[in-house]
Amino acid sequence: MSGIKSTLTPGRAVIAAALLIAAGASVPAVASSTAAPPARSGSNGPAYDRVADFYGAYVDAVTDEGSGRLSTQLRSFYLTPGLRTQLARWENRQHADGVLRAQNVPSAWKVTAGDSGAGHTWSTVRLTWGSAAHPTYTYLTVQSDLATKKISGIKPRS
Repeated sequence: MSGIKSTLTPGRAVIAAALLIAAGASVPAVASSTAAPPARSGSNGPAYDRVADFYGAYVDAVTDEGSGRLSTQLRSFYLTPGLRTQLARWENRQHADGVLRAQNVPSAWKVTAGDSGAGHTWSTVRLTWGSAAHPTYTYLTVQSDLATKKISGIKPRS
């Protein structure tokens, strides 16, 4: 050795080790995963966002038991009065849900923005039916008024 004597006695060494362990325990652990937690967000964006908001809430409302009048309230908020009248007539003739154009409820939905003109914009709504292994799809063309962002037309895509 070089002749330098340690001033650390065995008792001091134990205390120093305990302090180091305590200090290490108080440092937050760094997560080993760099993936961000799942998140959803929203904004008062384009009309097709409103269409997506409506279909997401509407599918939930007609799927969930005990949702009561929620589907009617959603229709009142998101759809124009004229479209609500058209849907009521269509539903009386077809005995199906006019928003979904079906008697059942889809397992998923997707909204894609379309063209705009003459104060309107059109979105394509894809409804997914069946199992994940064997899905089938129906497509709707949904018209929205640009000024109000209200849905003013729903028809099967041609």
